[in-house]
Amino acid sequence: MTTQMIILNGGSSSGKSGIVRCLQAVLPDPWLAFGCDSFVDAMPAKMQASDGGIVFAADGEVSVGADFRALEAAWMEGVVAMARAGARVIIDDVFLGGAASQKRWQRALGGLAVVWVGVRCESAVAAGREVARGDRIHGMAAAQADAVHEGVAYDLEVDTTHTESLVCARTVAAHIS
Repeated sequence: MTTQMIILNGGSSSGKSGIVRCLQAVLPDPWLAFGCDSFVDAMPAKMQASDGGIVFAADGEVSVGADFRALEAAWMEGVVAMARAGARVIIDDVFLGGAASQKRWQRALGGLAVVWVGVRCESAVAAGREVARGDRIHGMAAAQADAVHEGVAYDLEVDTTHTESLVCARTVAAHIS
């Protein structure tokens, strides 16, 4: 069965976005890329600081409510519909709920051919990237570095602590070929 989706999961500042851009460059066919950041950015501003939406605490913890989950489910179904229609899709996600987050994707996928990729990065390195980026709450990378992987099953894992995005992308591409 031909892979129709690649889902990358890793904490904030772990290097997922760089890997996605490199995958789009090295994979022979065109792949669309979507990420949880663009999903959050697409939500109404009022949901980005409400109990029903998504809340970013001062210490980097992230919590989501029922309205967020409802929109997330619709977004997942829409992304999967594109893959079912023939588009190849790469997802850049942060499984805040670990295994429960993967289960939400699995329900939406309904048997679609997917490669699950864990993107790891040592907490201290991710925290340094977080500071350098300047667009994240300090503490988010450390809070998510291990938690997002709890109970998640992967087809392969890459570690960006000392490995460049292009090398990681080539590892994923080789797995798909």
